[in-house]
Amino acid sequence: MSNFTTLTSVDELTARIDWDKVDGLAPVVVQDFNSGQVLMMGYMNPEALSKTLETEQVTFFSRTKQRLWTKGETSGNVLQLRNIALDCDNDTLLVKVEPIGPTCHTGTTTCFDADKQEESSLVFLHQLEQLLASRKNADSDSSYTASLYARGTKRISQKVGEEGVEVALAATSGDKAELVCESADLMYHLIVLLQDQGLSLNDVINKLKERHK
Repeated sequence: MSNFTTLTSVDELTARIDWDKVDGLAPVVVQDFNSGQVLMMGYMNPEALSKTLETEQVTFFSRTKQRLWTKGETSGNVLQLRNIALDCDNDTLLVKVEPIGPTCHTGTTTCFDADKQEESSLVFLHQLEQLLASRKNADSDSSYTASLYARGTKRISQKVGEEGVEVALAATSGDKAELVCESADLMYHLIVLLQDQGLSLNDVINKLKERHK
C-alpha cells in the first residue's frame, strides 16, 4: 500500500502486537491524517486489523455487538486508512485516516467533547480550507468567497499578487499589526487560489517536506 509510511505487512504488524497483554483487543486511537485532530477510540482484534489493511477502511471489533464493525457501514461516514503505527509497548495502535463525513454518530467531527478541546492551528486551517472549498460552486451572491470563485482564476491570482505586495509593504514599514492582518489576507486568498486550481495546502506542505529531505 503506497499510502503507508510505517508497518504495512499484515503478518508483521499482527505478530508484533502483544495480543495476550490486551486480552485479544488492542486499543486504537484514530486521528485525522490532515488536521491531526483525534477523532475517536476503538478496539481491534487480529481479524479487524486484517480487514482494515485489506480494504483500507477502518474496521473495529465491537464489544457490544461482539462482531467486526466497519466504521460507516450504515451511515456511509467511513474512515479511509492512511497510516498505522504501533506504540513502544506493542499494545496500542495509532491509526491515521481521511474521514468521509462526520466521525461521531451525533454528527460532529470528533467523538470527543469539541467544546473542551483546544483547537490547534493546524485543525483550524484544515477546517477553513474545507469551508472555502464548500463555497466553490455556491451562488456568487452568497459570500465574498463564492463571488471570488465566480470571477475566475485571473481575478483570484490578482488578489494573491496584491496581498503579497501589501505583506511586503507592511514588513518594510515595520508595522507588525498590519503585517499580521495582510498575511492573513494573503493566506486566505492563496487557499482560494489553490482550491480554484484543484490543489490544497497539503500539496504545498508535501513539497516543503520533499525539499526538507
